[in-house]
Amino acid sequence: MPRRFLDGEDDDPILSVVNLIDLFLVISVILLVIVVRNPLNPFASENVVIIENPGEDDMTITIKEGEELTRYENSGEIGDGDGVKAGVAYRLENGKMIYVPE
Repeated sequence: MPRRFLDGEDDDPILSVVNLIDLFLVISVILLVIVVRNPLNPFASENVVIIENPGEDDMTITIKEGEELTRYENSGEIGDGDGVKAGVAYRLENGKMIYVPE
């Protein structure tokens, strides 16, 4: 018989348990990286604005300011109200936008 079949080290059940533990460690590290990179992470101290489906009928805007989350959803209605012109926005050739207040 080949020597491999006579060697009892391949039948050790603890090796499969160690492999499962390694697999769970890798999965948990991947999940931690996903949570940390999420812009709405509760541990992030910065302010974040997330726009989902821009320009679509189901567009939503989520604003995170410190601990406060505000979500705006499109109602489909056109805004109406009184106000004054606040300034003018210009798009440059390189695609940047400039706002000039009046």
